Amino acid sequence: YKGVHVLHWCPRCETTLADYEVSEYKELEDPSIYVKFKVRGEENKYLVIWTTTPWTLPANVFVMINKEYEYAEVEANGEILIIARDRVSDVMKEARIKEYKILRTYKGEKLIGLHYTHPLADIVTAQKGLDEYHVIVDAGEEVTLSEGTGLVHSAPGHGDVDFEINKKINAPVVMLVNDRGEFLPEAGKYSGKNVRSSADEIINDLRAKNALLHAGKVVHRYPVCWRCKSPLILRAIEQWFIGVSKLRDELLREIDTVKWVPEWGKTRIGNMVKEIRDWVISRQRFWGTPLPIWVCKNCGNITVVGSKEELQKVAINEVPGDLHRPWIDQVIVRCNKCGGESYRVPDVADVWFDSGVAFFASLGEDWERKWKEIGPVDLVLEGHDQLRGWFFSLLRSGVILLDKAPYRAVLVHGFMLDEQGREMHKSLGNYVEPSQVTEKYGRDVLRLWLLRNTTWEDAKFSWKALDQTKRDLNIIWNIYVFATTYMNLDNFDPTQYSMDSLEQYLKIEDLWLLSRYNRMVKEVKEAMKDFKVHELANKASSFLIDDVSRFYLRLIRKRAWNESNDPDKIAMYYVLYEVLKGSLVILSTVIPFISEKIYQSFVVNKKDSVSMESLPKPNEEFINERIEKEFELSKEIGEAGLNARAKAGIKLRWPIKKAYVFLVSDTDVKMAEEVKEVIKFLLNSKDVEIAGIEGYRRFSKIKALPNRGTIGPEFKRLSAKIVEYIENNSDKIASDIISKGYHEVVIDGENLQIKVNHVNIVEETEEGYISARFDKGVVVLKKEISEEEEEEGIIRDIVRRIQFMRKQLNLQVNDYIILSIKPPSEREEMIRKWSDYIKSETRAKEILLEEAKGDIVISWEIEDENYTIGVSKA
Repeated sequence: YKGVHVLHWCPRCETTLADYEVSEYKELEDPSIYVKFKVRGEENKYLVIWTTTPWTLPANVFVMINKEYEYAEVEANGEILIIARDRVSDVMKEARIKEYKILRTYKGEKLIGLHYTHPLADIVTAQKGLDEYHVIVDAGEEVTLSEGTGLVHSAPGHGDVDFEINKKINAPVVMLVNDRGEFLPEAGKYSGKNVRSSADEIINDLRAKNALLHAGKVVHRYPVCWRCKSPLILRAIEQWFIGVSKLRDELLREIDTVKWVPEWGKTRIGNMVKEIRDWVISRQRFWGTPLPIWVCKNCGNITVVGSKEELQKVAINEVPGDLHRPWIDQVIVRCNKCGGESYRVPDVADVWFDSGVAFFASLGEDWERKWKEIGPVDLVLEGHDQLRGWFFSLLRSGVILLDKAPYRAVLVHGFMLDEQGREMHKSLGNYVEPSQVTEKYGRDVLRLWLLRNTTWEDAKFSWKALDQTKRDLNIIWNIYVFATTYMNLDNFDPTQYSMDSLEQYLKIEDLWLLSRYNRMVKEVKEAMKDFKVHELANKASSFLIDDVSRFYLRLIRKRAWNESNDPDKIAMYYVLYEVLKGSLVILSTVIPFISEKIYQSFVVNKKDSVSMESLPKPNEEFINERIEKEFELSKEIGEAGLNARAKAGIKLRWPIKKAYVFLVSDTDVKMAEEVKEVIKFLLNSKDVEIAGIEGYRRFSKIKALPNRGTIGPEFKRLSAKIVEYIENNSDKIASDIISKGYHEVVIDGENLQIKVNHVNIVEETEEGYISARFDKGVVVLKKEISEEEEEEGIIRDIVRRIQFMRKQLNLQVNDYIILSIKPPSEREEMIRKWSDYIKSETRAKEILLEEAKGDIVISWEIEDENYTIGVSKA
């Protein structure tokens, strides 16, 4: 239908915008003025209104209030001002009026029908004849007290709420602005002037007529055109509409049938549909889909054409091959009512009409039949701004055409921002071309970083984050290098084995890894039901980095070094192969290029591509909650052990004879016993004693330290003696306070009680030991290490240096070497003692204690001693 509504208008593009197109805002500075409308028949009584759009004042018709509010007559500067009671203080403060007096208050209902005189009536032509409409009307909840005066100036030609209220009172709709944003001749003095640029002139005219109470400035969010970014204005204009407000219930019904990810997407689009107005379909543009509407010049009859074939039947002249402007404008249609000539309206369709029918239009002429076969689409995904845009236009078109939503699910994604959270723009100098990233890091680094970000949240671009992601990818790469290298060395063929045949040889760490893997697969599967790609990317990459690389490979490295192919080693290989293959298939959706490269060299009996593999299915039988809790506990114990070593200055590589683990929970004690070997490995301890928390008492003592801040004010002259007494009897005092809450003592003949507020209770570990607490207990280590432990630590340091030198020579894992070592003379016997260990760890055929020589020679500083090492390939 064709009708008049108040719509947003872009003066630069000279076209209207629908509500859902008004999605961009800028912080603009505008006038903030309080204007006095003189009450008719009163000498010095005024209605006070507030506006940030002075250009709308020439089109004022009436004033709106809420009749339920309390209004006040305020005496100020010899005048009586009518303002909402709750806004008086704020208005007076902003207008800088210090001396004022509230004369009386009353319900707004008393103001209904009160007439006023327009302050610009003598210079605005359109104001002539409007006197009878210059009254106060009730607008109910449309008038609020959050800002302004509680009285709202109403211009129905330039305000949507004003327009709707105006329908109820049948006042004229005065619209004084042309397509270019200039005042029409009816604006009198302001005719031909740009409306926004006329603000100062209008303010000065109000001031000259004693109609200005106060003029200031306000910075606020103001809607701008999504095309050209120019400020928009509101105009009551005639346009073509589709009456979608009649479909509100149907649209809400279909919203409920769609899966929205995240859930707030449904809330946002639902709220928008609840407030839906009829769709303004026409646009005053040249480019676009021409509206297929012809109007008879004789009788005004409207003909709407549905296809080119239909147009050819009703056209008087030839129909062009191209149905766009200007050619379509030449087509004349025969009126089906009076036989006269009908001419096309000059408008084109809203661009969101095109996007809204994209699904259907792409199927061609026979779209309805094809849509029945394939529709609705499974998923649409776009940025969260498209909840007002594409998602809504598709939904609206689907309900109009088929009474159904055209999609089953919607996934909303965020925007790319810079590190400060700003939108990226070339003008800000913060825009980064994707090609810059891919040239430096490759595509998979960018993909992994981006896809690990929560899908619907904005991503803050960071080169540092990309560096970290690259390191993570290197870890993943090295996992497969390790597995491939050792499996190839041992000619391991996974097709020769099955999980059933090897299950009896699985160690607890293998069962843990299988549990963690199958849990990851299960969680990924569940996450993808809701299209949570970020959970897939995070869970799969975290499993490989944290569970496999940083934990499992550390535990099984010695099993891999075992020269014989015993069942224990084969079982470990098989578990590792199965979880790495499955993880690779999952991660190929995130890092396809690296995954393909690894797949081609790692997988046995591979397909043409990793992308042709089926996603792995979780085996619930291997998910073991207890084992996972046991290993989580062992990790916490390991972390506490590291803290204790750091306090004592003992390196992790240096083994210790015994560690003590005391746990609060009996359940934790039992679980720790199950993974004792793992805990020994993590603590790098020959032995571990695990017991309840009460066992910690033999390694700790509790002391009471004087709290001078509370002792002084309370005990005054005795303070010094009490402090001394506490320092000399701290153990006894601490014990008494813990057991009964106080300690009694007689000092200078006075009976005194030392309470908990007089002391600070501290726990100290026994001399020679160091402890580290964690949530579930405490780990205790001996501070000093024995000569044997020190030797083993040095030897491990030497082995680590030799491994580094092997890498420098690019030696293969199975290559043998000749070692020559020049240690300090007093350490030669130590090297001989540990020679077998050094050989087994470094694949050295022999160790020569002489001047170092070889393909590579390096002098190393180890524990303030110099060791010169030479390495040659054997």
